[in-house]
Amino acid sequence: MKQVEVLYNTYFHDVYLYVKSLSKSDEIAEEITQETFFKAMKSLQKFKGDCDVRVWLCQIAKNTYFNFCSRNHQVAVESIEETAADTTVTIEDSLEDAQQTMQIHRILHTMDDPYKEVFTLRVFGELSFRQIAEVFGKTESWARVTYHRAKLKIIETLEEEH
Repeated sequence: MKQVEVLYNTYFHDVYLYVKSLSKSDEIAEEITQETFFKAMKSLQKFKGDCDVRVWLCQIAKNTYFNFCSRNHQVAVESIEETAADTTVTIEDSLEDAQQTMQIHRILHTMDDPYKEVFTLRVFGELSFRQIAEVFGKTESWARVTYHRAKLKIIETLEEEH
């Protein structure tokens, strides 16, 4: 039990930020992160150590989140909309930002992985390139290049739309 407690204390924040980058919701991120550590506790003896523990936990979190979305798709969408509406800027700025953010989300929805996920983790999850590289089991340079290519694709698509 001590080992799970150490894992929890060491990686909770990283896993939480990762899930929040996917869900855009504090409540969903909290729930999925808790469930992730519960699942990790149940399958800790199966962890072979082939990858970093953070990567393993984020994989569990990602699968848990996707399962959550398929069970509660409408809940996840409503949570994202509620989070987006929580702004303290003027209504005009808020609408403009919301429209551009929605355009970017639409573009991201059509993008292939890993571009979509790397961009989401960097921008919305605020993860470092090192952390993104660990999630994918790649190098930091790979994360930087992939993010840059995703950003260029988004900019190109936005320019085509205007």
